[in-house]
Amino acid sequence: MNKTIKFIVEKKDHNIRVDLILSEKINFITRTYVKKLIENSQLKINKKIVKTPATKVKVNDKIIINIIEKKESKVLPKKMDLKIVFEDNDIIVLDKPKGLVVHPGVGNFENTLVNALKYRYKDNLSSINGKIRPGIVHRIDKDTSGLLVIAKNNFSHSNLSKQFSDHSIKRNYHCLIWGVIRPLIGKVETLICRSQKNRQLMTVSEIRGKKAITNYKTLKVFNIKEVPKISLIECQLETGRTHQIRVHLKHKGTSIIGDQQYGKKNIKFKKINKDFFNILSNIAGQVLHAQTLGFSHPIKKKWMSFKAPLPNDFKKMLNFLNKHTG
Repeated sequence: MNKTIKFIVEKKDHNIRVDLILSEKINFITRTYVKKLIENSQLKINKKIVKTPATKVKVNDKIIINIIEKKESKVLPKKMDLKIVFEDNDIIVLDKPKGLVVHPGVGNFENTLVNALKYRYKDNLSSINGKIRPGIVHRIDKDTSGLLVIAKNNFSHSNLSKQFSDHSIKRNYHCLIWGVIRPLIGKVETLICRSQKNRQLMTVSEIRGKKAITNYKTLKVFNIKEVPKISLIECQLETGRTHQIRVHLKHKGTSIIGDQQYGKKNIKFKKINKDFFNILSNIAGQVLHAQTLGFSHPIKKKWMSFKAPLPNDFKKMLNFLNKHTG
């Protein structure tokens, strides 16, 4: 079944390509998919069929797009070890390891958390997000570890989604960053949208995107001889945009250790502690961990809070830093 979406172009979106506007405003489609819809005459501006994705919109243009629902690939169950923190008839809280993608996508339909959930729970998960995202209420990046809540039924899913929407869910992340963030405690509040240079990345914008708010505080600064200055910080999310913490830290002039997408390229060391360098070399992906998760149980209405221990690579580096700090 198809559906039609209508909206009027705002002043801030004047003279922007129509495929960019649509891919930002409609979360579940990409520019490539917009192109396919245009090729099938499914997009109109002011009642005229759009011929090219490069068409630029004007203030007060009326856009009508007919969304042709994609055929969803069948998710194959796959046996994997899952670190279940809590489970009852309505929800599952688990500790996702670094390196595991949450749900199937282009190029990976077999080795995701959803495949593991499908094996363990079969069809006993919520279906609100479709066949390829059963139970998935929110997600964290592939190379970020930590806590996720999964919904076993649609009622629980809807309730949890509302808590995320209302920003009442508590999510705290710990990470190690290069240097020192200024001020040591603060709030980053920006718009975040897809980068026009690289659609796989997100960026801060003054005029486009979705509101994103990250509260942070510096827990400790490490000044160690022959080791670059490093800080341990805690981030509390008010919103949950794609790559939010990583984008906001880049916006503040720093990056998470191990971040291959938003981190500083080709960091050079004049002289470096060998033990630290060995630990650093063995880190795969950003040192970012979704450590605590708190929410109201969707059925019992009881506040629940969970904490996941740091993964080994994070713990190993933190132990080294603490040991060598005077």
